[in-house]
Amino acid sequence: MKELTKAEEQVMQVIWKIGSGFANEIMAAYPEPKPAYNTVLTVVRILEKKGFVGHETFCKANRYFPLISKEEYSESSLKGLVENYFNNSYLDLVSAFAKKENFSMEQLDELKKMIDGMKND
Repeated sequence: MKELTKAEEQVMQVIWKIGSGFANEIMAAYPEPKPAYNTVLTVVRILEKKGFVGHETFCKANRYFPLISKEEYSESSLKGLVENYFNNSYLDLVSAFAKKENFSMEQLDELKKMIDGMKND
């Protein structure tokens, strides 16, 4: 899956949040500070070319909707992060995160419980 730029990811976050919408609805849901209307439309067109967004035309207005779910993109991004920065090891990722965030014993115990719960599934 292609990676998104920061601007593309911000627009996708809004589209995922609203589900589908016309340009004015995307702009209304965009957090402050809002970019220029034309900037958002340009990014939406790029997202269409990349295969992340589709549209339906009503009269002369397009309603945009995601073609890729937030979950699909998240999984792909996490996989790329693990491959590129953690030697393809999710254990290395969790370990680095736990060390950096200085997990408490309670948090480590909770993580262990979650892992143990996965073993039983």
